[in-house]
Amino acid sequence: MATRPAGVYDVTYQQDIAVVRTLPQWISLFIFLCFLAVFPILFPNRYLLNLVNTILIFIISAYGLNILTGYAGQISVGHAAFMGVGAYACATFMTSLRLSFWISLPLSGITAGLVGILFGFPSLRLKGFYLAMTTIAAQFIITSFFLHFYKPEVLGGVKFLSGVTLKPIQLGTITFNTQENLYYLIMPCTVIMTFFARNLVRSRLGRAFVAIRDNDLAAEIMGISLFHYKLKAFFIGCFFAGISGAIYIAFMRIIRPDQYTLMDSIWILGILIIGGLGSHLGPIFGVIFVKLLDEVALLFAPALGKMLPAALSSRIGASMGLVIFGFIVVLFLILEPRGIAHRWEILKGRFRHWPFTYG
Repeated sequence: MATRPAGVYDVTYQQDIAVVRTLPQWISLFIFLCFLAVFPILFPNRYLLNLVNTILIFIISAYGLNILTGYAGQISVGHAAFMGVGAYACATFMTSLRLSFWISLPLSGITAGLVGILFGFPSLRLKGFYLAMTTIAAQFIITSFFLHFYKPEVLGGVKFLSGVTLKPIQLGTITFNTQENLYYLIMPCTVIMTFFARNLVRSRLGRAFVAIRDNDLAAEIMGISLFHYKLKAFFIGCFFAGISGAIYIAFMRIIRPDQYTLMDSIWILGILIIGGLGSHLGPIFGVIFVKLLDEVALLFAPALGKMLPAALSSRIGASMGLVIFGFIVVLFLILEPRGIAHRWEILKGRFRHWPFTYG
């Protein structure tokens, strides 16, 4: 149970389950939301806004995988493919059916969720690494479908590997064609999906997911239907991925079959492991850490390449950033295998009990 500040007591069930409990927490939340609202004004740098927009998009996707894998315990190594389903569905709704982006966005999430249910059926008989292999198969099936079997003039198949360019998203007279405008499209969506994910895991549905993850046999004996709840987990996890994919094409304004690869799926799973599986802050910490580490690795890779012999540097110089990145990630996982979120909880506990050493 989370510790409370001195003098703060929970006298009702509503207080016990509340996310924000005290007045200082409400003030901090209000200040943080105000900071998000004025962030492009305080930091108008285009490169920084591009990085922040990318982080916000992948936080939504990571939340979906966190619900599916972190809370429900269903390992998925094809999450990027479901992002692709949402992206391609959004592109289809906007180009073929002439729907607006605001209608296509939720429909894209629902489409990705339905496709997730289709590939979630094996979870009823498989678990662990066997289920992981099934989701890897889903990754290749979905990407191959985009590449070879869908209409190339709509989605950019074999004949159009350069991709399909989409028009900027509009809302009335506002055109989301700059990093600042895109921020005000992406940030509210991320806040809404974060709120939804945070409250979902505290509901009866979320508790059923955790019960299945911890011991599916005991959960079934308690009356939890594995059939329904596992498929619900796949639907919700892939719904988040579909929303993220749809927002991603609004951000990139181009869609290609090679944008959603197996490596992207593996990195999303790695992001959760780094941030902390099964924690509400894990996706946020994981995405921020990985993206910033990627930027740092790219920044220092040329300098480290100059320290190597010329012959060796010319051969591995292009991959130096990935080498540094992989080494730091492995080192981090050895030192803190439970993720940044766990370390954050430890630091909060020490701060609450300071200057005492217990807790």
